[in-house]
Formats: sequence, structure tokens, C-alpha cells
Amino acid sequence: MSLDSTTNAEEGAAADAPSAQSDLDRKINRLFPGVVVRKDLVKAVKGNAIVPSYVLEYLLGQYAASDDEATIQAGIDAVRKILADHYVHRNQSELVKSTIRERGRHRIIDKVAVTLNEKDDAYQAEFANLGIKGVLVEPATIKAHPKLLTGGVWCICDIEYVHSEDQRVVPWILGSIKPIQLSNFDFEGYLAARREFTTDEWIDLLIQSIGFNPDLFGRRAKLIQLARLIPFVERNYNLVELGPKGTGKSHIFSEFSPHGMLISGGEVTVPKLFVNNSNGRIGLVGYWDVVAFDEFAGKKKRADKALVDIMKNYMANKSFSRGVETLGAEASMVFVGNTSHTVPYMLKHSDLFDELPESYHDSAYLDRLHHYIPGWEVDTIRGEMFSEGYGFVVDYIAEVLKSMRTADYSDRYQQQFTLSPDISTRDRDGIHKTFSGLMKLLYPHGEATREEIEESLRFAIEGRKRVKDQILRIDATMADVKFGFTDKAGTWSPVTTLEEQEYPTYYDQRAAVTPEEPVGNARANAEVAAPVAFAPELQVVVEPALFEGHREYQENQRGISYEKILLPYLRGATEITIIDPYIRLPHQGRNLVDLLALLASAKDVADEIGVTLVTKAETGQYEQAHLLMLKDIQDSASTAGINFTVTWDETIHDRSIRADNGWRILLGRGLDIFQKGSGSQYDIAARRQEFRQVVAFGVTYINEGVGV
Repeated sequence: MSLDSTTNAEEGAAADAPSAQSDLDRKINRLFPGVVVRKDLVKAVKGNAIVPSYVLEYLLGQYAASDDEATIQAGIDAVRKILADHYVHRNQSELVKSTIRERGRHRIIDKVAVTLNEKDDAYQAEFANLGIKGVLVEPATIKAHPKLLTGGVWCICDIEYVHSEDQRVVPWILGSIKPIQLSNFDFEGYLAARREFTTDEWIDLLIQSIGFNPDLFGRRAKLIQLARLIPFVERNYNLVELGPKGTGKSHIFSEFSPHGMLISGGEVTVPKLFVNNSNGRIGLVGYWDVVAFDEFAGKKKRADKALVDIMKNYMANKSFSRGVETLGAEASMVFVGNTSHTVPYMLKHSDLFDELPESYHDSAYLDRLHHYIPGWEVDTIRGEMFSEGYGFVVDYIAEVLKSMRTADYSDRYQQQFTLSPDISTRDRDGIHKTFSGLMKLLYPHGEATREEIEESLRFAIEGRKRVKDQILRIDATMADVKFGFTDKAGTWSPVTTLEEQEYPTYYDQRAAVTPEEPVGNARANAEVAAPVAFAPELQVVVEPALFEGHREYQENQRGISYEKILLPYLRGATEITIIDPYIRLPHQGRNLVDLLALLASAKDVADEIGVTLVTKAETGQYEQAHLLMLKDIQDSASTAGINFTVTWDETIHDRSIRADNGWRILLGRGLDIFQKGSGSQYDIAARRQEFRQVVAFGVTYINEGVGV
């Protein structure tokens, strides 16, 4: 097969056909019949209805929870008709009121909030979109659905209209009301079905359930997404996530569950959140499983000191005071906000809590946080990231998670591992709650391997370490902590945060570490270049020897480039062989071109370098496109003094680079180490590799000697 045979190759491929159902989707439908739905259907039925996803999925779960296309289409039509006939749009409220009057009774879907009118000793409902209020509600309804008193719940209601000559009598009558949430489910069936999935399959099912395509996320990125669910499955869990705009920080808490309440950080008051001492009414923490504060960041935001104090007490002790009485609650607290600076900037000039209002930038408050999600690692949400696969109907998985809040999985690691004795009680509590939440999400059946338990434990420790390390910057009186664990053989495993590995100079300002120190596992064994002083008139800089051995790089790291990890080992080589069976897709070809361009820019302009690619040939409909891509690379490289040739070998599997200067580099993932970017031509990460996030990969450097 020759590269020169591609002159008449096709320029493009046919448009993508609708994707067929995957093996995982078929398995999901078989094991969870009736409680899963195709996630792209929500967009298909939503239209201009400003309604949470869990409301739409509740309806889709009633009519379209199937993998039969005819049933799905009929279900979509039914849900669209229900929304058209019963959902109340604000701009059509008068028309709906007229319909109720003319018919005498009409069913609507609206957000309902109830308050107690003390003067009349009566409960009265207000309908957000319909725009009516003062509608009488029976006390029995409030007993059955107390959340109606806490800011509003989406409901299906029957409204009647009876006019009265008495102007004080509200003509609207509540015939029936049903909050939109699942009433019961089979938990044992849920556990039995979980046993039929591998861990990877189960994680992908959960990722699809929150609406994302798991193929576009690495393992660490998936865990970060799922960490947002821990407050729903763990009582009194305190979580913070700060990061750039547009990463979906608040989506989970507004759209995912009928048991969560998202409020603006600027709208929080003691009566609304905890208790109104004037009437004794309990606030949001008494009724909701999760209370999330949106737009929590902002240095200039002012906070009520009384609120901060009562929040500190609640986050630490799960209780708050009402006069002389102390009350308890189970609501988890979530704080999400946007950052305006990069991570290294914050580490250099302040800390990773820099964006918080001054009242909350306090070590005593921050020490109550159990886990810090690194929002800067989360990719900006793009259309392609949404799932077209099957996931749990939201109200089903929300009820499953709610049912597990009373369970405690925090001791599941103790047969295998022991936490560092340095870890304080508060640190240990944070680690335990995160670990317990992850175990309930991923291994509700209680079956996990040693490696899976270690993965969850490391993730839990890292999130608490991120909190504690920043507190140490704020309060020097806090004792330093050695975060890690030992296994039963006594082997110590330290745990670090990813940003600690990426920016060691700025992360730990007490350590004498050079800016050029590599990341990943290399931090412990990095060689630091140091000038050797002789006579004042003669300074000789001794270049460090190139590292030999293996290095690991974590998913989501930045600051990695071919220039840093490959070029030092390829300098001076005149013949280089790249062995990689997978240089087929356009982005893989671009990666190869990036390396060739780097080699060309590093050599003398008068020199030439020979580069041979050993790879597997593409077959089928993409064969010509593959050959054309490689031919284009060959022609382009020749103009820069790179003699690029291709050798076909169908037996290769491992990826490596061999140079005639004596170095051999074993590449776990080949050149394909970067995560997919936004695709925008204005994305700076598309221009410079060090601004891109990587997938998890390893590199081994072997010095075989020149001529070997």
C-alpha cells in the first residue's frame, strides 16, 4: 500500500447516520425496564417550557421508558400533548385561567408554594406561572407534602373555579395536588441489577443518567461529575466547587432531583435557611436533602455575620438554635461559584478560596467543608457532550439515593487500609463522608475490589487535603497534616492534589522547589539544574542528566507538552522511528504533525531528519482518507527538512519512539495524550499544548546507548 496512490482519494465521509443502540444501552434496558429513558428525549420535548429536567423525565418515564422506537415516539407525542394541554406558560396564564373558568375544572403543571396565613389560620397556595394566590390548601395535604412550605414544588394539580359575590373569597379551588416525584421503588431489585454491571459500565450508566456522554470523559473526570451527587446520598455533607463559568456546577442541584433546592448565594437569610424565630417556622434545611448556594463566590459580597455563625455551627454539629431550643437537620450544604483567576495565579497570590466573600474566607468556616471539587478541571459544557444513550429516569435515581442517606459505608476501606495517624478528627470525618458517598454511588451492593476501594479512598483524601492545604495558607496556627494511608503490609501511600503536582513552586511555598520541576510521579525524583560556582570570572552551568525510568501523569493535568516530555530525548537524533498502530483519526494525525513541527524547529535549518512511522493500515471505507492524511503529512514535513516515511506492520501493539541518539521512549498511549478540546479556532489550548488537559498516561525512558 503506497501513500502516493491517494491522489484521487475521497475528501470526506458521508454524514453520520443515527447511532445504533450500544451494548450498554441494551443491557440497561434489559435490567432496568421501565425506569430508564433515552436522555436526548428531554430536549426533544422541552421546547420553550421553562421546567426542570426531572419534571420532563417524570413524564417521559410514564410514557417513553422503552427501547422500542414506536413506543418512544408515541410517548414523546403523549408528553408533548400533556405539556401543550397542561403546562402553564407565564405568557399564557390568562388563557389557562379562562380555560379553568369555562370548564369549571382543569389539570395543570406548575410550581406551587404554600404559606400559612396566621390571621385566617389557613394554608394558602401560590402558583408561580399561573399567577394566582390565596388558594386554600387542606392541612392533610401539607402533612403529606411539607416541602410545599419551603419555596415551591413542581406539581400536577386539578384547579376548579367557583365565583362568589363575596370579594374576599378566592374563586380558585385546589381539587387535587401531586408533587412530581416517584412514590416507591424496589431497592433490592436495584442492588440485584447492579451486580450484573461491571464498574466501568455502572459508572457510564450514572454519567448517562446525569445527561452526559461517558465516551468524552476520562475516569477522573467521571468521578468529579459523580462527586456532585454525594450530597444527595450522604446526610449533612458539606461540599464546595469553585471553577470557571460554564462547567455545569449548578445544573445537578437545579435539574437533577426533586429533593434538592438551588438558591442564589445573595438571597440567603437565617429565617429562610434555618428558622424564623418570630413564628417558629423551620427553614430550608428542615425539608430539603440538599441546599445548594449558587453564585456563592464574590469577594465584595456581604454576608450576615449571624448567618455565618449559625451556618458554622450547623455544618459542624448538624444542629441550630431556635431561641433556647436546639434543632437538628440532615440537609447537605453545597457551595458553588465562579473563579476569575487561574489556579497558579491563586496559589501564587492567595489561595484556592480566594474568590469567597470575606465573611466566609475564614479558617473556622472552611474547616467544616468535607470536600473541594476542583472545578477548574471540569471542561466547559459543549453540545457534543450530552448523551443520546439511556440513563435512569431522574426521579427514580433520586429516590434511590435518598433511600441510602441513612446507610454508612465509611468503614468499607478499613479491612484493607489505615489512614495516617496525622489526620485529625475533622479531616477524617470529611474523608469518611466522601468515601461513604462514593461507595454508595458506585458499589451500593457492597462489592468492590481492593483497587476500587483504593481509588475511592484516594479521591476522598485528595478532596479534603485540598481544603486543609488552603486553610494552612490562611491560618498558620493550624497543624500541618500528612495525608495518606498504609495497607495491611505497612506500605505507605501519600496522597497529593493534582494542582500540587502541577504547580509545586506555588502550591507549597515553604518548599524549595524549582519552577522547572516536572509533574506527575516525577516530583519525588526530579533532578534540579543548579549552576556550579567556580571563580567569579567563570560560571559553568552543568546541565542535568536526562531522567531514566518511568513517570506517570494524571488525568486533567496541564502544563504537559511534547516539548517537555519528548524533545529533550530526541535532540541530536538524525533517524527517529515512531511505532504507533493508531495514527488513523484526524486528531491523531494532528498530534503527529505537532511532533514533526517541534523536531523541525529544534534542528539546524540546514540539517535534515529522517522520521519513520510504523503503523497499521486502515481498511474499509476510510482507507483512502487514511492514506491521504499520511500523504499530506509527508508532503508538509518535507518542506521543513523532515524526510517522513511510513512502514506498515499489522502485528504491532505497543507504542514507542526509538532515536539513533540511543534513547527509546515507551509511550503508554502513544502521542494521543491530550483530551479533546472545544474545537474552536480561537481556543488558546488548540495553539499551545501546555494549556490542554491530558488523559492519564505513562512514559518510560530507556537509554540504550548510541548505536544500539
